[in-house]
Parts: sequence; structure tokens; C-alpha cells
Amino acid sequence: VIQMKRGPMILTGFQALNKLLGKPVYTSQDQLGGQQIMVPNGVTHIGVDDDYEGCEAIVRWLSYVPATAKDVTPATLAPADPVDRAVTARPPADGSPYDVRELLDNADGTGLFDAGSFTETLGGWGKTVVAGRAKLGGIPFGVVAVETRTVEAVVPADPANPDSREAIKPQAGQVWYPDSAAKTAQAIADFGRGEKLPLMILANWRGFSGGTRDMYDEVLKFGARIVDELTKYDAPVFVYLPPKGELRGGAWVVVDPSINEVQMEMYADPESRGGILEPPGICEVKFRAGDQAKLMRRCDAELVKLAAQPQTEERDSKMAQREAKLAPQYQQAAIEFADLHDRAGRMKAKGVIREVVAWEGARAYFYKRAARRLAVDALAKAIMASGGTLESARSKVEDFVQADWEDDAAVLAYLEANADGAAAMVAAAEKEAIVDQLKDIFAGRADADALVA
Repeated sequence: VIQMKRGPMILTGFQALNKLLGKPVYTSQDQLGGQQIMVPNGVTHIGVDDDYEGCEAIVRWLSYVPATAKDVTPATLAPADPVDRAVTARPPADGSPYDVRELLDNADGTGLFDAGSFTETLGGWGKTVVAGRAKLGGIPFGVVAVETRTVEAVVPADPANPDSREAIKPQAGQVWYPDSAAKTAQAIADFGRGEKLPLMILANWRGFSGGTRDMYDEVLKFGARIVDELTKYDAPVFVYLPPKGELRGGAWVVVDPSINEVQMEMYADPESRGGILEPPGICEVKFRAGDQAKLMRRCDAELVKLAAQPQTEERDSKMAQREAKLAPQYQQAAIEFADLHDRAGRMKAKGVIREVVAWEGARAYFYKRAARRLAVDALAKAIMASGGTLESARSKVEDFVQADWEDDAAVLAYLEANADGAAAMVAAAEKEAIVDQLKDIFAGRADADALVA
């Protein structure tokens, strides 16, 4: 939905409502359905000032989607921004909050996507999530990223209720709230339902908000909707943990590739972290005071010496003092040890991510990966149209490609160089499907083979 500034969307006009209420409460249609209402509530995707801006927004939106509804891949333009350039826009080194839009696309052209290609939608709603469309090497993507700064959700006062007041609710960054979880699900549905865009999720969530008000506002239901939309997503999905990013607890659950193993892949930057609990939290659970004391008495020479002495009040006091002195060091070592388990190398070793991808080279990597997957899936879906599953069709494509299947560039080059052979394979699959149908039709007849032939 693209809404002009002077183009309210309403169910009932303000005069009719005033008559119903018996007093002049509303003075214009904008109070009911203007941009100040429809942008913050997520009904309007993009707000514009005039018709010219509206037409420009429509044309720009159409530049991301397939040429026709029957096309299985988005329309791809020749890249104006070099695919192999390094991504030099980075989060602050000290881990302070930042504007994630600067990492996606910025005025200096140093972001992940093609310079000037990112268009944000639903920007006034669910502000802890940033959603939009962008291009990488000319390939259109749906994009979901995470706001790391604290934002404000504004609930307007109702003019019909004299007791109502405007409410301003602060929302912390890196957290899914009911509105931002609903926004994430809606954005994924928009990208996949008709636009068939590959999806890039820059995952940097610490979890869901779980307060009483947020639970009442159905944060669980909207989180489940994210899973629902990813389950049926029929285009490549790349979940990427960016530098300084982290993925924790329930947030990991809703974007884990096991939700849709046919389409989803997870990657991580070497500086990212992932795990159910953050290191201090896991240490509170797994390395409590009693566990620390046992380790100290086993490893610290002075405590070992004291423990060997006969038990006296003086000895116990010295041991307690020694343990209190060592506790901060052991706690720090435990946190560092827990952090080692959350790093990208460990995630790769455990098989929860496909590959460790450094941010500087992410642009080139994901362009090759997306181009290869789109080419393979386009061919596989053409074969699948004759019957079978996408997995079986991909296996046929793998058998057809005489190149290293793990080398994205080599697979893409082979498919481009052997387009005629690929077309012949699709035709053979169609012929095979027709023959199978005829065999079913003529099954039981003595002349079945002759008829089929």
C-alpha cells in the first residue's frame, strides 16, 4: 500500500461518526485514516507527499519483482555496483548501537547491497525491525534487519474518549515486540507470496519481549507467524549473523534453517555470536558458586594446601577469603570459556551454520550463492512441473552439472554454458511424465506398450 499525504483510508467518514457520537469529535478524515495513523500501524507500506512521488514509488517497487506472475525468479538487471567490492561499512568497534540501514546501503556506497538500491517499507511500524527491498549485484532481495537502538512506539489518543491519552512506549533494540514480530512475518509474506524474492535476514536478535503486556498483546502468536511464513517460503533464504551481531534463545528458534531445510541456509561473521543464553547467563546456570568452589579447591595450590590441613575455624576462614578473592577471576574465565562456544567456528563445527562468511566479502559471496541457487532452482522447478519434488529435481540438476557442486561460480558457469542441454533435460522430463500418464491410462490392455510407443 502506497499512501499519499492527502489520501486517507477510512471505513466511515468523520461526519457520520460525529453524528453517531452526537458531538463534533473529529474534524477531518485524516484523523481516522491519514498517514499519521496508517503508517505507524503497518497498513501503509510507503507514505509519499504527492502523485509524482507515488508513481516513482510504484515504478521502483516494480523493479524488484518478476516480470510476470508465472516467472519463478525475480527480474535481474546488470549490476552497476561492482559485485566483488569489499563491504567496508561496519558496526562501531565498541559495540554501541547504530543505524543498521548504514550497513545495508549508504551514501558512500560501502554497504552490503548495491548503492542506492535499498527501499524501506513499513518503516513507521514495529521499529525494532527494518524491512525493505534491495539489490545485490542486480538481484532483487527481500531484506529483514534489526534495529539496535532504542525506539519509541506511539499509541495516539482517541478523540472520542476524553480520558484517553497518547502513550509512548520505549522499545529496546535487538528485541522482537508484538508489533515488530508481526511486521517481520508480514514482510516475509510480502516478499514470498507474489514477489518470489530471495530473502536476506541479518539476524541480530537477543530474543522476544516477554513482559505481561507483550504476552497479552500476542507476541507468541506473531512469533509463530514468522515460523509459518518461513515454512512455506519458496525462494532462497539466507540467515546471516553480521559482525557484532548475536542470535539468542527464542529468536534463534524462529529463524533456524531446520524450519525449511529446502530453502534456508544460515551463515555467520567471525565476530558474531550465537547460542541460547549469553555467556553470563549460562555461567549463572552451569557454573554456580558451589561449582566454582570445587574447581578452585582442585586447581589453586594455596587452597589445596589449606584443604589438607585439619579443619578449624581459622582454616575455614582463610579458605573462604581465598575463594572470595579468586571468584572474579574464575567467573571471568568461565564467561570467556562460554563465549568460545558461541563463536562462528564452533557454530560451523556443530553444523548449525553452513559457512563462516566474513562481512568484508559477504557481498561477493552471497551474490554468487544467490545467483547459483536461483539458476538451479529455476531449472529444478521446470523439471518439477512434470512431477516430483524440488529435492528430486535438484538431484537431477546435480547429476547434469559436470562441475564441482560445492563451487557456486563453477555451477553457475556450467548452467549458463549448457543452456541447450538443460532445455533438453526439461523436455525429456516432460516426455517421461507424459509416457507415465499414458501407461496409467492404458494399464491392463494387451496393446498398452504399442499404444504408448
